[in-house]
Amino acid sequence: MVRLLTAIFAVLSLCLVAWSPAKADPVEDQVKAAYVAWDAAFNNADAKAVAAFYTDDAIFLPATHDVIKGPDGVEKFFGGLFGLGVTGHKLELIEAQGDGNLLFGTAKWSAKGKDANGADQPWAGVATHVFEKQADGSLKLRLHTFN
Repeated sequence: MVRLLTAIFAVLSLCLVAWSPAKADPVEDQVKAAYVAWDAAFNNADAKAVAAFYTDDAIFLPATHDVIKGPDGVEKFFGGLFGLGVTGHKLELIEAQGDGNLLFGTAKWSAKGKDANGADQPWAGVATHVFEKQADGSLKLRLHTFN
């Protein structure tokens, strides 16, 4: 009888654990929110708004192999992309971690661009983001690289 009660208790405990709602991950939630806001600025083709997501000492390493520093360089880079008609950017979180003032996120990204002949062409890759938490609680990019 004791074994039966122990087995029943074990099964009920497992069921309760399996049915309990997943706990929110505050780091993941913060990075996801930053991604949504960044995508919105990008999809409005607003290079100045995109650049506002970067710290003054940010380093941006695009697939072009350029080393771009600070919001002014970021604005110029994305202004060039918008001039080429790049649209429909989306970041999909792979993982987010961090503590204190530094958080990082890895993501899959996709966008719509044009090929050399002007035909629609999907673009995609992966990205790494290191965020620095600001005094107001917002996140700004300290390092951004993608391929």
